[in-house]
Amino acid sequence: MTPRAARRGLAGRRVLVVEDDPFIAMELADLLLGEGCDVVGPAFNLAAALDLAAHEHLDAALLDVNLAGERVFPVADALTGSSVPFVFVTGYGQAGLSPAYAGHATIDKPFDPSHFAAQVAEALGLDPPMAGGG
Repeated sequence: MTPRAARRGLAGRRVLVVEDDPFIAMELADLLLGEGCDVVGPAFNLAAALDLAAHEHLDAALLDVNLAGERVFPVADALTGSSVPFVFVTGYGQAGLSPAYAGHATIDKPFDPSHFAAQVAEALGLDPPMAGGG
C-alpha cells in the first residue's frame, strides 16, 4: 500500500470541488480544509471544472449535478477516465443522475456539516475520519 493509500479519511488528499453556488462551494471548501484536504477549485461552471479535471492532480472530487443549467456529467466522464473517485453532492438525489451514473455515490443537499466528512469518506470508500480531528 502506498503512503497516500494508507492515510485515514480525507487528510492530505487533493479534492476538486465543482459547485455553482458560491456559498455552498465555500462551505464545501471549508469542510474539506477542516479535514486537512487540499481543495482544488472550486469550479463554478462546466468549462472550469473540465479544465481543472484535465490539468490538476486529483485524489477525489465533489460534483454538483446542475451547474447553472449545465449537467456535470462530462466532468464525471473525465474523472472516470482518469480513475479519480468522485461523489455527486446534489439536491436531486439519485433521480438527477444520468443513466450512466445510476447508483453512483451521492450526498443529498442540504447536508449536515457535522456528518459531511464521514459521508464523503464512506462514499469514496475511505476509512472514516478520526473523531476529534485525528
